[in-house]
Amino acid sequence: MHRSGDGYRLTADGVERAVPFTALAAEAGRLEASGARWVWDTAEVYPALLAAGVRVARAWDLRLGRALLRRAAGAPGGIGALPADGWDDASTADEGALPIDLGGDLDPVAEFARQTAEVAGSTRPGALRLLITAESAGALAAVEMRYGGLPWRRDVHERILADLLGPRVPADRRPATLERLADAVRSALAAPTLNPDSPGELARALRLAGIEVDSTRAAELRRVDHPAVEPLLEYKKLARLHQANGWTWLDTWVADGRFRPDYIVGGVVTGRWAARGGGAQQLPKQIRGAVVADPGWTLVVADAAQLEPRVLAGLAHDRAMAEAGRGRDLYAGIVASGAVATRASAKVGMLAALYGATSGESGRLVPRLAQRFPRALALVEQAARQGERGGAVSTLLGRSTPPVSARHRAVDRDAAVLDADERVLRQARSMARDRGRFTRNFVVQGTAAEWALCWLADLRHRLWELGEGPFAARPHLVYFLHDEVIVHAPAELADRVAEAVEAAAGAAGRLLFADFPIDFPLDVSVVDRYSDAG
Repeated sequence: MHRSGDGYRLTADGVERAVPFTALAAEAGRLEASGARWVWDTAEVYPALLAAGVRVARAWDLRLGRALLRRAAGAPGGIGALPADGWDDASTADEGALPIDLGGDLDPVAEFARQTAEVAGSTRPGALRLLITAESAGALAAVEMRYGGLPWRRDVHERILADLLGPRVPADRRPATLERLADAVRSALAAPTLNPDSPGELARALRLAGIEVDSTRAAELRRVDHPAVEPLLEYKKLARLHQANGWTWLDTWVADGRFRPDYIVGGVVTGRWAARGGGAQQLPKQIRGAVVADPGWTLVVADAAQLEPRVLAGLAHDRAMAEAGRGRDLYAGIVASGAVATRASAKVGMLAALYGATSGESGRLVPRLAQRFPRALALVEQAARQGERGGAVSTLLGRSTPPVSARHRAVDRDAAVLDADERVLRQARSMARDRGRFTRNFVVQGTAAEWALCWLADLRHRLWELGEGPFAARPHLVYFLHDEVIVHAPAELADRVAEAVEAAAGAAGRLLFADFPIDFPLDVSVVDRYSDAG
């Protein structure tokens, strides 16, 4: 199904016909009731159906399928060799491009045939088919979350801003609290004309005051003992709030009591989601009090505990690591195993293993983890070595890394020349290490994103079955971020929704890792406002 002229072209049972906009809801509702799986570009078509009262259970998103199959290392390569056309998704977070207009010359039936043939010819067709199915379900959920919207109280948000920043002022002026803190920084640094928003001016003022720092970032400043640091850190925190979620953001993104993020499914190369504006990928704690359930409704907030290390244990079939997280905090379990002495060390060491830290305390902890959990640590090391050699790695379901850049290949060629310049050799080694750190984490973060997609897919079906009537009257997803979801639900269904959230997490774990004994516990809160979630 795709847009064409004054309506849509719809193919069912091998017959293509035109469906005008006015008849779309009735025809789609009839087909949906028959158990159809929709083959389309979800972001293009589904919003109109949802607005017309038709909720879709299953789909195959051709644009997302094309993007996955272009790079899938296990695919035969037919789609990867095609020239770019309108099915190729250029709207990734990295490129910041706008969606491509499909136009009327693209044939969804032919594209579906290409994609299913590519999947069938791959080395692991079941895994790739599941990946596209899960990604497509994520696309449905993304449209539904935008349609439903995250409940947002403008009056509460304005009160938070007034308490923290002072009364609203014109966009070209600093609020009172920021101006007061800026004056305190100027006084402490003896720099009466300092603009604290300018990194260059701030760095010069710090040097003139005898403060040597490598940057003006908060983490660097916290190591400095000087009267200017405290007001400067507070200024930076509140200035970020003013810029990212202040009055301008509120005017732009909140309407009719809802914040409606524009999600980009698979917008990050690992499969994580991104968003077009609005800061949906980071809602700071300062403003979460403005996320308030409607009267008679509640918020069920859930996030997965230590998702990436648990996914690593499942990927590597490391039973020792799985046992460390059985029914408890994984980091506490690592301590109990004798690998490290404290929970903080367990967390730091695991992050070092996942992200490739080799120096300092974090680097010293990794060998100790490797002794206790050799299969898990060997998996990320192998992925890192593969990346350093310029090779591709893939997630559990087959999402693969992009090829190395042309610049990377050029440097490698120069470094391979006999008597290559030492500068070129250093550059090649540096680029190889960077690529290795990327591939090391890619397999874990990407598989964690697949678990989250399966969680979302299963949960949206369970939520639909809990309620009655139209979409907005039933429990529904309103927010998603990597390993966290928020469900807006009628208050009388809160306990059943919480059970559904946990059941869906368990189902996602079994779908990906079968009977391997790895837990995916959740922290679940039933609250009236997001800020009260544990």
